[in-house]
Parts: sequence; C-alpha cells; structure tokens
Amino acid sequence: MRKNEFLFKDNTEPHRLRTREMIKKYPEIKKLIGKNPNTIFVILSCVIIQVGVAYLLRNQAWWLAIIVAWCFGAFVGHTLFVTIHEVAHNLLFKSKNANTIAGIIANLPSFFPTSVSFQRYHLRHHSFQGVHELDADLPGYREARILGNSVIGKAFWLLIFPFLQVGRTFRLKEIKPIDKWVVINFASQVIFTASIWYFFGPVAILYMFASFMFSVGFHPLGGRWIQEHYLKDTEQETYSYYGVLNTIQFNIGYHNEHHDFPSIPWNKLPTLKKMAPDYYDTLESHKSWTRIWLRFIFDPKITLFSRIIRDKRGNLQVMDEAKPDMDIYKSIEKEKLVDAQ
Repeated sequence: MRKNEFLFKDNTEPHRLRTREMIKKYPEIKKLIGKNPNTIFVILSCVIIQVGVAYLLRNQAWWLAIIVAWCFGAFVGHTLFVTIHEVAHNLLFKSKNANTIAGIIANLPSFFPTSVSFQRYHLRHHSFQGVHELDADLPGYREARILGNSVIGKAFWLLIFPFLQVGRTFRLKEIKPIDKWVVINFASQVIFTASIWYFFGPVAILYMFASFMFSVGFHPLGGRWIQEHYLKDTEQETYSYYGVLNTIQFNIGYHNEHHDFPSIPWNKLPTLKKMAPDYYDTLESHKSWTRIWLRFIFDPKITLFSRIIRDKRGNLQVMDEAKPDMDIYKSIEKEKLVDAQ
C-alpha cells in the first residue's frame, strides 16, 4: 500500500457508473428510495439513554465515567452519529428543516455542535469523492505525513480524530458562511451541556464527552472510519462492513450500497444488497471493525496515505453537471435517476 503519498486515479469516482448500471438492470431499486421517519424514535431513545446514564454517574468517580463511556456510551454515541448521518441525507422527513432539527436533537449528548456542519461537508464527500480540495473525508497532507506512518501516530490520530475533522474543513473550497442553523446548533448545544453540568455535575459531562470521543476514534468502533475508504488489499475505493454490529448501528456498514444510493434509508440497505448480489457480493468487504481497527494501528502497510485521490479536473464534468451548492446532493441524485431511465 501507499506509504508516503496517496494513490492517484484519473477517473471519476466509481459509484456514479455503478448506480446507472444497477438501475437499468434492476429498476425495482427505485422503490427503495424514500424516508424513514421512525428514525426519530431511535434519536429520542438514545438521547434519553445518554441523559439517564449521565444522571446515574453524577456522583461517581471520574474513572468510572470513562469506563462506562468506553464499554457502553460509545455505542450509543455512535448510534446517534449514524442518525445524524441519516439526517445529512434528509432521510427522515420530507422537510429539510425538520431533518435539520432532528439532527440537532441527536447532537445534544455529543458535547460538540457538529450536526449542521457535518451535513454540509458530508454531502460534498459524496459528490466529490477523492477530490482533496472538496472532500473533507480525506486526510490533509501534513496530517498524513505527521501521524500516518507509525503505531503511536495512528493511535493518536484516532484519539483526536474529531478535532482533525474540524481542521480539514478549512482547506476546502466553497465553504458556506455561518447561517442560522449553525447558530441554533451551537446555542442548543451550549444550553443542553450547561444544563447537564448544572443539574448533574462535571462527571456527567465527562461521560458524554468521553462517549463522543470514543464513538468516533480510539475505540473498536473507530474501525468504521478505516473500513469505509482506506485501501485494504486491493485498489477498491469503498468497502462495506457486514458484521454483527450493523444490527445495533443501523446498517451504517453498508457503505458501498449507501454511496451508490444515498437516497435509500438505513433500513432498506440490506434489501438493496440482496437485489443486486452480482454487484455487491463480488466486492471486498470487512466483517470486523475491531480487526480493521487493530490492523490499521499496527500494520505498517496501512497508513493515512492509503486512500485514492483524483485531480479536480477528473471531476470537472461532475461539478458542471451538479452545479454545486447546498442542494448538490439532490441535483446529483436526480441526475443519476434521469440518466438511468
């Protein structure tokens, strides 16, 4: 695998072509596209659970809060991040504002106000996968050089991953200024966190903070971030995970399926895979987040440079057709369906 530089490809990302082919071959896939408003109950349940555990820990030792966050809170926090991901694709409700509000609610136990910003930058990842100037899912060059080639560096990278994600956004082009939803997200987070501190105390806050940090980084769940696009043993660009944790993490592992059809909600992704086994069963996949998490840390052949990038020129046609703005995802999905018909 690549150790000191990304793997450059001069083609466009693989999902657009596969989507077009699949809809032609399996037109019934279009019936899976839609919303799943029941996801709001997952959000509310997880928020209540996190608040309840924080309450139970309010008078406990700080180290117990860390242990509970690692063993339990990280899984609930990751589920909330999965629902924020669904919100980013407007897969709960028809109203974009209603989806945004659901994301802000899901964000509450996660300490940092990230939901609205994630929605903004994640859609660009789908539209411009591998374009370094537009895809915040790619590590920065300095980030990869400093942290990406050693066991300690990669472990530390996982530990501070949420902060690195924020830092990546500053290198991107076409960043939309702060708007009312960013402000609402921030204000809601401040009020919620201050309330937890006031009524439950600092140990409760520590539990929520640790749950969030473990859920997206230094924890076997962090294997998800490696699973999605880091090169395994081939030059396949996107990988799915078909392990048992999909059951409680709402099929977030079906990543090839999701990139091919971002407008299909989480509950129907396994059905998509069954509809098109000739496309998905032939792709490499992962069965354990823990295994890929440990391999990433300890295998010198996998580094932060183990990613495919493409020149912006390779996506100029995509950019021109999509006319990128905040509705870029809708534009591309509409174009995919029209082209396929």
